Amino acid sequence: MSKTYYDPADLRKFSSITEWSEELGTKFFDYYGKVFEEGALTAREKSLIALAVSHVVKCPYCIDAYTKDGLQRGMTKEEMMEAVHVGAAIESGATLVHGVQMMNKYNKLSM
Repeated sequence: MSKTYYDPADLRKFSSITEWSEELGTKFFDYYGKVFEEGALTAREKSLIALAVSHVVKCPYCIDAYTKDGLQRGMTKEEMMEAVHVGAAIESGATLVHGVQMMNKYNKLSM
């Protein structure tokens, strides 16, 4: 199987989502563009955050886009990998902290 479900060429088609819902697609891209403007965080910092989140939500398109963006912004491979580890730590911590709910429910039901 040489072709995967996620076709890298599809990332270039992202803007076409406005074709089936012009108003909502346009609003999304306006919002997206505004979010990534320089503000309290630099564009570079936002790109690094986006790279980490891309891994947490497991979006191959985003991983490709923000790896490329990070390289263009001068990020090192070490910075990128550290950001991925931060995302992984938060994701695994969020999973594990929900174990408290399981423990509470278990204790309640096993009494």
